[in-house]
Amino acid sequence: MKLQLGPPPQDLLKNNIRITGSKSESNRLLLLKALYPNISIENISNSDDAQVMAKGLAVENGTVDIHHAGTAMRFLTSYFASQSGKSVLLTGSQRMTERPIGVLVDALRSLGAKIEYAKNEGYPPLNIQGSSLIKNKVSIPANISSQYISSLLMVGASLPNGLELELVGKITSVPYIKMTLALLDQIGVANSFEGNLIKVSYKAEVNDGVLVVESDWSSASYFYSIIALSAIGSEIKLSAYKKDSLQGDSVLSEIYKEFGVTTTFEANEITLKKVLEIEQATISCDLSNAPDIAQTIAVTCFGLGVGCHLTGLHTLKIKETDRLEALHTELSKLGCAISVTDKSLTINATSEIKSGIAIDTYKDHRMAMAFAPLAMKTVLFINEAEVVSKSYPDYWSDLKGLDFDINEI
Repeated sequence: MKLQLGPPPQDLLKNNIRITGSKSESNRLLLLKALYPNISIENISNSDDAQVMAKGLAVENGTVDIHHAGTAMRFLTSYFASQSGKSVLLTGSQRMTERPIGVLVDALRSLGAKIEYAKNEGYPPLNIQGSSLIKNKVSIPANISSQYISSLLMVGASLPNGLELELVGKITSVPYIKMTLALLDQIGVANSFEGNLIKVSYKAEVNDGVLVVESDWSSASYFYSIIALSAIGSEIKLSAYKKDSLQGDSVLSEIYKEFGVTTTFEANEITLKKVLEIEQATISCDLSNAPDIAQTIAVTCFGLGVGCHLTGLHTLKIKETDRLEALHTELSKLGCAISVTDKSLTINATSEIKSGIAIDTYKDHRMAMAFAPLAMKTVLFINEAEVVSKSYPDYWSDLKGLDFDINEI
């Protein structure tokens, strides 16, 4: 599906939008519910990834195809490895077979897991024979994707001797690790995180309980971008959010102050409001703890004619696509002066935004959603726009609710 996007008839925006539950929280709680079935979950994400995760967890034996869902690949690898009697081939899309998983497999093997590579060493698909993991001590590099770490921690609660996980080196994506530990806290699993050592105690069963998923902050980022690119006085109310969020991407409320956007918390909703025009010539951000919002921030800066230097982006190269190279290619098409390394991105300020450019999305939901706010400034096209269903199926309809001019080509 190819969409043509144009600006709303008025620069001043007003609307209320309810965003589906966090994909990150939903996938963690789905795994915990598989381990402790008496847990109930509300406001679960309606994303493709959450649906794939739920479907995969229901498989006893056979092939589990998680398509493009990287979180599901990491979480299900640990889950099936720890489930005695289950035997699966865990596979996914072509891109998934190019995303490394050797660090997680090595860690699980050191605990006694029976995992073999079905094709290429270090990459999916995986043949997994579930077994009881008696060993309880493992080390893993600290600068890898936090999903590897969270995967081990959640399963660790179900292992007969618990888990002691040593993180070797400088830790990145700390908020996602803390999110996982906070959810374990909520269901009564004892844990600690001191220095580079994380301990999770064994928990045979948990009390009945209902866990409510907060709405997704990554999805909120696109509305921060839209408000930043709109006229002073524009505001959007988003629900359901809380000030003491577990999600690392909630740092948006601080970052976008630099773009003249304020965030007001009230009850279970936030109000984003454009209160002034940006004055800085360049924005600098270390996104080590929130790399998923890098695309949004880069596009916002370009749309406002502001330079930026974003660091801490090393994990972006192994996402749905190499997001750094994808940003370089697509922003360059629009007239942006951009350079990237393997862990950073720099944009030089320019007032030119080319019109009528078609943005390729590389089967990456965040490419589609991050570039769409530029329609506030110019007419553009989004190729394979349906890819947003991976995390935010209602995205295009919510933009239509803001009166964006959206037509299928």
